[in-house]
Amino acid sequence: MIPRQFFSLMVVLGLLWLFCMLHVAWPRQGGMTPQRPGEPEPIKPRCTRSKAPPPFAGLTHKPPCALCEHEASHPTPPPPMRPDPMPPTNRRPREVNTSRHFCPQATCDYRGWVGLGNLRANGHPSGGPWRQCHCTACDGSFPEHHGTIFPGKRVAVELLVRVLACLAEGLGMRATARVFEVDPHTVLHCLADAAELLRAFTSSFLCDMHVRQLQLDELYAVLRGVNDGDISDDQAIQRLERSRHWVSTAIDPESKLLLAIAVGPRTLTMAQRVVHQVVQRFASTCVPLWSSGGFKGYLPAILGPCGVWHQPERTRALGPAPKPRWMPRPGLLYAQVMQQYRRRRVVGVTHRVVFGTLAAVQAVLAPLGCQSNIVFVARLNLNIRQRVAAVGRRVNTGCQGEDGLQHQLAVFPRLPQFRAAPCEPAPAPPDSRTIRRTGSAKVWRPCTPAMAAGLTDHVWTLREALLCRVPPWPQLQTVSNRIPVEDCGVERLSVFRDRPKGVDGDLNTRLACGSPAD
Repeated sequence: MIPRQFFSLMVVLGLLWLFCMLHVAWPRQGGMTPQRPGEPEPIKPRCTRSKAPPPFAGLTHKPPCALCEHEASHPTPPPPMRPDPMPPTNRRPREVNTSRHFCPQATCDYRGWVGLGNLRANGHPSGGPWRQCHCTACDGSFPEHHGTIFPGKRVAVELLVRVLACLAEGLGMRATARVFEVDPHTVLHCLADAAELLRAFTSSFLCDMHVRQLQLDELYAVLRGVNDGDISDDQAIQRLERSRHWVSTAIDPESKLLLAIAVGPRTLTMAQRVVHQVVQRFASTCVPLWSSGGFKGYLPAILGPCGVWHQPERTRALGPAPKPRWMPRPGLLYAQVMQQYRRRRVVGVTHRVVFGTLAAVQAVLAPLGCQSNIVFVARLNLNIRQRVAAVGRRVNTGCQGEDGLQHQLAVFPRLPQFRAAPCEPAPAPPDSRTIRRTGSAKVWRPCTPAMAAGLTDHVWTLREALLCRVPPWPQLQTVSNRIPVEDCGVERLSVFRDRPKGVDGDLNTRLACGSPAD
């Protein structure tokens, strides 16, 4: 039997030997282990890469756009030659303004041209509510509501205007039909006709625009799709299939003017559709700052119409020349605002400059006193949710398809730009006191986004917008008369913007030629 003292002594000696060996074999700090001859070199640790995104190197091919290819293959025919204006007469000037009307007769030389002095306003035939316009060039006559949504409607004009106003404020179609005691199909047809007319009306104003920045964003919409003929109407109500669609918008944050809106899946095609609409309304010298969320489809969509071919320089003396790259135009700026969500709440925001430099983006935003963000287009999306019945959350007014949603979106976002908008402050007259009583000086004046952008000089009513006739082809730009308005403190453009772009051909034919039923 081994004595206990001997066993303890052996354990202590073993621990001391272990500590000595660890001290010798352990690498010292700041020292290098001598390399023995014949041994391989030690593997060096890899350098950590920077998390910053690399600069954009360009694309080897131009991003294809279906709309641009369609316009290239189907060019718009040029308008006919503009006739000379009618000479003025020595008679008493007429009180009714006919500068926004044009002759719809196909055999008239003045067909489709406005402001040439060939129209005269007569009385009301048979005591009706509409005046009769007479063309002195072709000796033809037509009612003043020709080419609008009012001909052929059995509903009163005032009732029709109120119905569309309720739809623009967010009331559902069936609820509107119950309030005004009309058939729901009548409300549906009026909405479709008004949407087509308002699209052309907005396109006639939004042209040759100069903006400094744009904001793009999307919001999802829940639509109801029912297969026709597969199930009965009673079963369709219980078995409605829901599919998610997206509504993409583009807004000018300075004037709060909506420039484009599209409905469809969140893909590159929809992004190209929105960017195409926006670019068509820009002037040739306009290169704004684009801001959007983290959606990757906007990069090729913006680079397609706003890019040029660039030949890179040679980096080697031998070998083939580098291929040309599709690069953004000089001065084009694009920034992304990526938000991190946790439990449906924003917990972080990351800014990224895709085209241009951070200094150039800050130079554009510094005079406006803001930073790179998309808060204005997000506020617009909230207004659309609150005032468009088909896009609201937890509602029973969902559209059956994409066309119905497009009709409602064509009515709401376009009307507030001309007839309803928040007010802007105007400087008070000198030596005036703000007293809340009758006769006190007014400090606030209504100003719509179209007025802030210089497209019009007054607040449009819904009836006036529905009665506005859009010319079938672009008109010559009249001399702009900027009159300083003291009550608003800004200059407003008192000229009708008459260069329609992107107007539907069917609507042009109906506005210019008309139909026998009208």
